[in-house]
Amino acid sequence: MKKFTNALIYRQHDETSEILVDNNGVIQQIGTNLPDADQEIDLQGRLVLPPYVDAHLHLDYVYTAGNEGATNTSGTLFEGIARWHDVKKTQTLEDAKERALKGIQEEVSKGVQFIRTHIDVDDPRLTGLKAMLEVREQLKDKVTIQIVAFPQEGMYAYKGGDEMVEEALKMGADCVGAIPHFEWAREIGEKSIHRTVELALKYDKLIDVHCDETDDVMSRFVELLNALVMSESIGTRTAASHTCSFGSADNAYAFRMMRLFQQSGLNFIALPTENAYLQGRQDSYPKRRGLTRVKELWESGINICFGQDSINDPWYPVGNGNLMNILDNGIHLAQTMSFDELDRCLDLITYNGAKTLNVEDQYGIEEGKPANFLVLDAKSPFEAVRQRADVLASIRHGEYLFKRPEPSYEIPLKLLNNS
Repeated sequence: MKKFTNALIYRQHDETSEILVDNNGVIQQIGTNLPDADQEIDLQGRLVLPPYVDAHLHLDYVYTAGNEGATNTSGTLFEGIARWHDVKKTQTLEDAKERALKGIQEEVSKGVQFIRTHIDVDDPRLTGLKAMLEVREQLKDKVTIQIVAFPQEGMYAYKGGDEMVEEALKMGADCVGAIPHFEWAREIGEKSIHRTVELALKYDKLIDVHCDETDDVMSRFVELLNALVMSESIGTRTAASHTCSFGSADNAYAFRMMRLFQQSGLNFIALPTENAYLQGRQDSYPKRRGLTRVKELWESGINICFGQDSINDPWYPVGNGNLMNILDNGIHLAQTMSFDELDRCLDLITYNGAKTLNVEDQYGIEEGKPANFLVLDAKSPFEAVRQRADVLASIRHGEYLFKRPEPSYEIPLKLLNNS
């Protein structure tokens, strides 16, 4: 048995400060003055919260930005897709696995324990998918990975793309993906949404669609997606990623749609850094932020979370899996920084992401759930966000994934003496 003491537990509004973990890595009790344990760990009043959830990442793309031919000179989504078309032809199973493992290592080292990764299946060899299936199995005790069967070049714009998505689901992918705004016509984009829902129902899979990742306000595939999943009562099992055009939509349309999103339970995933970098490229000024309506969705009780999206790939040259950086960018761009919002915005990279991934049964600091949590170098949620606090420890099933020493100065800081 282990007992973690003197913790400030996120979302606990009472004196609860102790977590008792049994020998199977399950939380037995949370409270105060809990029974003694074989090992007691004093957390010194630091903030404890569930692990970070990266709800949207492309692990088959990571660390390809430096590849020959991968440079995206226009900085647009569509050139990125064109560059990737060439890069993916050269990847091998071992190369894909090696890069994915490196990307996961980088994310886990910053507190992420749950990842949803979109894997491009517009590839007759399905190299990226095969690599990711192996990696998911290899690391299942260390990190929870969901795989989206994602047709990066379209279900129909890429010949046989819909068949490859279905094959990926048969092979073990967890979610059906689509990219309707990349199809050659609106009607074909709509066809891909219908096919996505059909496949999800046929194979009992989750849905995560790259939806309206464009500045075109007439791109409204999220409306059709929402209607179809609402009619099948699978809105809570569905995510709309990006929805950038919804950030440019007029209020009459947006508020009508938000009422429907509330009814369906549709989840939203915003990608603050990448969308700010890619979108608005054809704007002069005023130049749009590229982000969906994060603030309005959040205030309306519609589930929304953040993700990293890219790490050093043809769409985004930087990125390092640090979700505190993603959160920092997102709350600035969305203007969600009242004191109340700062106290609860960690939900955007924790609980809201878990809800989107449908893993709430194994997530959260609650009795009977796996002892998965982080210890941050902060003593309140506000200070964690303000200081962009580092993760001092990541605990998985009651064991340390890593533990860092407390920050210290080799030479103490000396302020000027004005006396």
